[in-house]
Order: sequence, then C-alpha cells, then structure tokens
Amino acid sequence: MDLDRTDLAARLDDVVVGLRQLTGSRAELSLTAAATLATLQRSGPARLTELAVAEGVSQPSMTALVARLTDQGLVARSADPTDGRAVVLSLTGAGADLLARRRTQRADRLAGPLGDLDDDDVARIAAALPALARLTGVPQH
Repeated sequence: MDLDRTDLAARLDDVVVGLRQLTGSRAELSLTAAATLATLQRSGPARLTELAVAEGVSQPSMTALVARLTDQGLVARSADPTDGRAVVLSLTGAGADLLARRRTQRADRLAGPLGDLDDDDVARIAAALPALARLTGVPQH
C-alpha cells in the first residue's frame, strides 16, 4: 500500500486530539500529572530526573508536580537502594486506584460513541489497535 506517511501522521494527530477531547477530564489531574503517574505504574519506581525526561518537562517543574502528587498521597518517596543520597519515587495504592478510576471513566466516555458506530467501523477500529499499540509502545491488554 502506497500511503503518504506525512499525511497519515497529520490525520492520525487529528484523531488523537479528538479522542483526547472526547475522553479528557482535568477534574482530578492535569495531563502531565496523569502521565507521570502512568509512567510510574508502567515502568516502576524512578528518580525525579528520569520522570522529568520521560514527561518532557524541566526538573523544577517535575519537582513541583511530584511535591503536589506526594501531598495528595499518590506518589511515595524513598531512598534509592543503590544510592542512599538519591530519592526514588513510586506510585502508591491511592495513585493506582486513581489511574484505574480515570481509565474506567475514559472508557465509559468512549463506549457511547462506539455504540453509535456500525459493526464494520467497530471491527476496523479493533483491527487497528495492535498496530496503534506498536506505534505508541503501549502494551496491549
């Protein structure tokens, strides 16, 4: 299949923005906060500098964000077992619960519009998910 990948990328970006608008809610967390919690859930404990790089924010911004997340009980700080001078951040049970609740809420917001599509469209979306997962590096459930 001969596709213009730049055009495909632009069209995919439009769909991603639309999905974010459909599923987004910042009532509890900003996108960066939610992404930081998801990174800790997916990758395990990390140093602050690693999180800043992973989320594409400055270290001072990540420091402020982690302070808020720690105050909310969503992230825990502990000594790095390999370097006692460093701090490792990990997701708490409350943080994991919040992520699970947010995921359920987003899925619920998508279920309605998916119910309005015909079976062929739903099948095409389902068929595209493995490729989209590989594209984004997101593991499939």
